[in-house]
Amino acid sequence: MKVIIHIVLMLVPCFYLSQVKTGTFSELETMREEQAKPVVIHLYTDWCAVCKIESFTMNKDEEVVKMMNKDFYFINFEAEKTKEKIRFQDQEFTYLSSGNTGIHQLALALSKNKNQPVYPLWIFLDKNQNLVYYHEGQLKPEKLKQKLLEISSQFK
Repeated sequence: MKVIIHIVLMLVPCFYLSQVKTGTFSELETMREEQAKPVVIHLYTDWCAVCKIESFTMNKDEEVVKMMNKDFYFINFEAEKTKEKIRFQDQEFTYLSSGNTGIHQLALALSKNKNQPVYPLWIFLDKNQNLVYYHEGQLKPEKLKQKLLEISSQFK
């Protein structure tokens, strides 16, 4: 029994090695000053089943994790629960409360649908923070890899 426990404990870190490094909007400026890279912003909500599936499949794909961690800054943004003020592209955004729920102004600003964003929402910015790709709804791993390759090859 002890041997099985030791084996499981040794293997647990292996499951966490393949994770996309996630940053925040407040860290983005500092990171960009150190090294300019394209940015991938993933807007999601905790109630969105497709968002959870996407996160799982993205972190399971070693090639995507490697590309994302090496060539991009990744921000996983919970659009309806994030309540702090966020400064992004020289503008300040706040949380808009609506009773028991609400949405962050930044989610609305990033979305083409200004009334209610479609989740998941993917925003790809070049290293100068210009929009290069916008995708509402599920982004399949093959399409995600294709976009990551296209964008990263432009900046090498």
